[in-house]
Amino acid sequence: MATYEKLIPISRPAIGREELDEIGKVFNTHWLGMGAWVMKFEEQVKKFIGANYVIAVNTGTTAVHLALDSIGVKQGDEVIVPSLTFVGSVQAIMVTGANPVFCDVQEDTLNIDVNDIRKKITSKTKAIIPVHYGGLSCDMDRILEIAQAKKIRVVEDAAHAFGSSYKGKKIGSFGDITCFSFDPIKNITCGEGGAVITNDAKLTQTLIKKRILGIDKDTWSRYKHKRDWFYNVTTLGYRYHMSNINAAIGLVQLKKINNFIKRKKQIVRIYDNEFQKIDKIKILSRDYENTAPFSYVVKICKDRDRLMKFLKNKGIDSGVNYIPNHLQPFFKSQKVSLPITEKVWHQILSLPLYSEMSNDDVNYVVRSVKEFF
Repeated sequence: MATYEKLIPISRPAIGREELDEIGKVFNTHWLGMGAWVMKFEEQVKKFIGANYVIAVNTGTTAVHLALDSIGVKQGDEVIVPSLTFVGSVQAIMVTGANPVFCDVQEDTLNIDVNDIRKKITSKTKAIIPVHYGGLSCDMDRILEIAQAKKIRVVEDAAHAFGSSYKGKKIGSFGDITCFSFDPIKNITCGEGGAVITNDAKLTQTLIKKRILGIDKDTWSRYKHKRDWFYNVTTLGYRYHMSNINAAIGLVQLKKINNFIKRKKQIVRIYDNEFQKIDKIKILSRDYENTAPFSYVVKICKDRDRLMKFLKNKGIDSGVNYIPNHLQPFFKSQKVSLPITEKVWHQILSLPLYSEMSNDDVNYVVRSVKEFF
């Protein structure tokens, strides 16, 4: 990378002294597990989104599994999910014993194809998992309409979309169930973490119990009351709760989310303005107003892999998000044909996008891509 002084990664968390200081406060209490910071984080996420209930968990994948398990998805059921997504959502389906039914995507957005959802629904369909690819919301009105007519639950995989909106409403503030991820590269990070969002009070009680081994009161709640040693196990559950350490990071990140979004939108606009001038690059359809961008993905009509190698030699990281799940060895037995997914995955390329990218970094990426073509 002789032409630039540093490696530019695809993504990077914007973390610093403030997050460390908040973690220090947790250390001083000696209460590192789920406690006051987790509860405060849930309240702040609830306030930011405008939802009724927020259940913080330890990863985005466990959020999806917890949601599916809590609505009763079980052996023999079917769950519709786009193949072009991170394998975490699909593995969450598998853990319940249900079968993933892979769905195609729209060519211009890479979001789930609603028409293909209709074709994939059977008497065994228990849930639909739309994935808000790159932070752009799926067509939720149509998806929810289909689901309600068929009495199917909708579990939104909003791992990419914290801070995004749909028709002016924050993702997570409407609909059925929404799952977020707060891993190191998401729109905000907790180090690791996730959340299940819902407006369903009854479901919330199930989620809360299942989050911590089916116990009716968590350790922090018991500690604050008499008979702090006593608890009841009332259902099957998991060790999925968030820790105070992770929540402390998230609380500081929440204060910065609007600045993160603003900066990433600036970068996306620069990229789009420059790359639309190159014939061999196709720009995805974007909604600048409602989207909190997670990633910057373009379609390269020819020589994508050669471009990736060229950029690597320039000190610029790039990637492919994602290899379709139905083409993976573990899921190949399904033998499903998804023509758009199978076409676009050979074209898609993720370029660097993170809020601390300098203008010099952005301009260097643009210059390097132009140089290749």
